[in-house]
Amino acid sequence: MPEPITQTAYWNGDVGTRWADMQAELDRVFSPLTAALIDGADLRPGERVLDIGCGCGETALLAASRTGPDGAVAAVDVSRPMLARARTRPAAGAAVTWIEADAQTHPFAPEHDIALSRFGVMFFEESRAAFANIRRALRPGGRVAVLCWRSLAENAWVTVPRDAVLTVLPEPAPSPPGGPGPFRFADGDALVDLLRQAGFASAAVARVDRLLEIGADQEEATRFSATVGPIAGLLREVEDPALRERALAALRQAMPAERPVRLGGACWLATAVNPG
Repeated sequence: MPEPITQTAYWNGDVGTRWADMQAELDRVFSPLTAALIDGADLRPGERVLDIGCGCGETALLAASRTGPDGAVAAVDVSRPMLARARTRPAAGAAVTWIEADAQTHPFAPEHDIALSRFGVMFFEESRAAFANIRRALRPGGRVAVLCWRSLAENAWVTVPRDAVLTVLPEPAPSPPGGPGPFRFADGDALVDLLRQAGFASAAVARVDRLLEIGADQEEATRFSATVGPIAGLLREVEDPALRERALAALRQAMPAERPVRLGGACWLATAVNPG
């Protein structure tokens, strides 16, 4: 049986390149959720921000704008393709330092006022150790604010295309419980408990529900859904062109006829404080 691929290898392969190529589209689709994170983080002028799993840089650049010229942003990711894309984007406000590193183990200086993350923390291989390392990067009283997906069933932007494709293709084997993946922290209480185990205080989660515009029309929404999310890998593995076209046709038919096409996204905004 082949060894499972590491997250570093995964995000430095085809997936990381594809997400880098789709940076503008992904930022547009997820913008309502990104805004909820940035507002919930309550960033203040002059703060030092640590962006965990910064990807192509959207949250780091927004944090730089909020914290201003007296602030600083350290943006960390394991994905070389996405960091390369991030480095091409203009920044305004605080200086942004792009760091290729694994936030689970990187020896951060304990100088940050806040650590934030948009859809990055679900992919840690050792979550408790990773959150403990992030806490050590914060000054006493420093904050953490992370956005992660709630359950698969609550996220129509995933379930609608997934259910359609699975009328044609067999359902894939489930991921190992507790392993890295987008819905790892669907249980908000478990996430709060994990933050407490990592040494945080005042840990809490709040529901964030937004409509996501996944395409201007059914065709665009179909292309997006076939490229991003849990069914994308399943479709790429289909070797029979006719079978793949049947799956895409089912996906296209399942998309709402409204223009633009909007489907629901459901997240947790988790916050906590480093007691020092």
